[in-house]
Amino acid sequence: MTVEPGVRTGADSDASVIARSRVEPEAFAELFDRHADAVHRYLARRLGGEAADDLMAETFTTAFQQRHRYDPARATGTDARPWLYGIATNLVGRHRRAEARRFKALARVPAPADHDEPLADRAADRVGAEAVRRELAAALHALPARHRDVLLLVAWGGLGYEEVAQALGVPIGTVRSRLHRARSKLREALGGSDPTTMREASGHE
Repeated sequence: MTVEPGVRTGADSDASVIARSRVEPEAFAELFDRHADAVHRYLARRLGGEAADDLMAETFTTAFQQRHRYDPARATGTDARPWLYGIATNLVGRHRRAEARRFKALARVPAPADHDEPLADRAADRVGAEAVRRELAAALHALPARHRDVLLLVAWGGLGYEEVAQALGVPIGTVRSRLHRARSKLREALGGSDPTTMREASGHE
């Protein structure tokens, strides 16, 4: 059997860790070690680093408390990321105003200079990067929350469509519809481009 890189199976899978943690609570720390950094990055991009610290901890606290309800039969695979990202996204939903403030701020504040690049290259790159970042932040802020959640779970969370459906508890057709509308809005706002597609892994349809 061929196993894709990064995919755990059998006794090493996320599902098996969660199952073991029901009788050995300390085993849940392995799930934290595997996914905490990725969950933190996702939350930080949406709410900023300080809020991400708190919500990442709350995500895993909630997951630990709900571990007896985790059903691997309903999961898209042995990877617990959709479950964890679903919890994290629900927590983001309680901080919509903070997310809105963050995207509005990013739409106004220029990106910091990268002093490791030659001055001429740095100036040209910075102008382009600042414009893209400001416009993208403004476009993300303008999206309905349900469309933004789907888009960012794909683009920043790296989830496939079935995994997003699992994370949000919606049909896969709803995921496709919301993602299509979100991308259409972004392309309309950004003159035909969609920077988030560069974050989406191929084959996640």
